[in-house]
Amino acid sequence: MLMRCEYNANLQIANMPGNDKPIYAELSYKITGILFTVHNELGKYRNEQQYADAVENYLKRYGIHYEREKIIPGSFVGELSGRNKIDFLIENKIILELKAKRVLSKEDYYQTKRYLAAFKKKLALLVNFRDSYLKSKRILNAAVDE
Repeated sequence: MLMRCEYNANLQIANMPGNDKPIYAELSYKITGILFTVHNELGKYRNEQQYADAVENYLKRYGIHYEREKIIPGSFVGELSGRNKIDFLIENKIILELKAKRVLSKEDYYQTKRYLAAFKKKLALLVNFRDSYLKSKRILNAAVDE
């Protein structure tokens, strides 16, 4: 009986108003569509730069504002400038981080979280083009209000 109550409580939290729509839904759907198109066109055995070039072409084609390879501000005194770059900052809202590796690691996730914190952004998409079926990981920064 106790187990059932906890289950129902979790359902109520999940269905609370405001929790049913993803952050930046329309823009993230457009980006995801571009990612699927690129993956379908190029397959899974290209390098990261080739995928980034193709994504950039589609962002231009659809008139979506972006910055590519934006340098992350230093996080401590004496840090060398330009060591860390995000792949794309889209519409000054969403960080898009592209990978082309066998398996995404915890380090890829933590790297993306650091990027969110450095730019004070709410949402990042982490995608690995090496997968047979493309899956975009939505990573949220809880410290930033929408």
